[in-house]
Amino acid sequence: MALPRIGQKVIVDVPSTTANLGPGFDCLGAALDLNNRFMITRIEGSGERFELIMEGSEGSHLRGGPENLVYRAAQRVWRAAGIEPVGLEARVKLAVPPARGLGSSATAIVAGLVGANALMDSPLAKEKLLELAIDIEGHPDNVVPSLLGGLCMTGKTASERWRVIRCEWMNSIKAVVAIPSIRLSTSEARRVMPKTVPIGDAITNLGAMTLLLQGLRTGNGELIADGMNDRLHEPYRWRLIKGGLEVRDAALAAGAWGCVISGAGPSVLALCDEINGERISKAMISTWEKMGIESRAPLLNLQTAGSQWHPCTISSE
Repeated sequence: MALPRIGQKVIVDVPSTTANLGPGFDCLGAALDLNNRFMITRIEGSGERFELIMEGSEGSHLRGGPENLVYRAAQRVWRAAGIEPVGLEARVKLAVPPARGLGSSATAIVAGLVGANALMDSPLAKEKLLELAIDIEGHPDNVVPSLLGGLCMTGKTASERWRVIRCEWMNSIKAVVAIPSIRLSTSEARRVMPKTVPIGDAITNLGAMTLLLQGLRTGNGELIADGMNDRLHEPYRWRLIKGGLEVRDAALAAGAWGCVISGAGPSVLALCDEINGERISKAMISTWEKMGIESRAPLLNLQTAGSQWHPCTISSE
């Protein structure tokens, strides 16, 4: 293990994620090939100095300082490795906008963990980084695929350990993610959920999860359609997303197998084959446009590599 020198930097690419995937509330998430890029540099100063530079206007409201998620994650790495904190700068290119249900906070956490670890010649194993990421985020469905890539099911065992299962996803399955200009915080989306749910709703979700995972494994659109059925969070959250139900209906009418809230929203995820992808994207965008809401709806693939880092020897990216 080596302390990074002043000016030493790494670049960390972290994929966006779509969590819950219908019935998989707080346990099922998938990485998508839409990445945030973080250039993390050791700068002068001690453990309270963190500078944040956002490229583009989307994250202009985000601030540096020791409470920033990137830096809080880095501090956890230093604590686990038994070294004193150092000053850092993060220059961020955002492709994953904040507060849209695509795991933006997870990308910050994972970037801080991976970047700080890489700057010190990686004293912590990926398993330890995964444990830290879940502890910081509080639930695994975004940070696990953000770190590992792919479609991940994460559960807590009787001994309180986290276990991750990498699930299969046929390459023919595409994701259209309609990302609106409106925002919705995860905390607000959690406040509208009930403290308890009827046992019938829980049973429905368990059955739907089985259908969905089999559909994703085999590429069977009918199973995916039947499996993207949630009773735990979507009935309470759709009303927070202006035009969300209309966008869902437009995607289904255009050929989507299923359409759900991505994470806590307000982005809306449709699963489909590549043939229908462009038509579904246009239908979702035009539906929001009629309500005065700008959006974009890229056609995305599953990202299987997870977070990647490499050293950087140039002063800017």
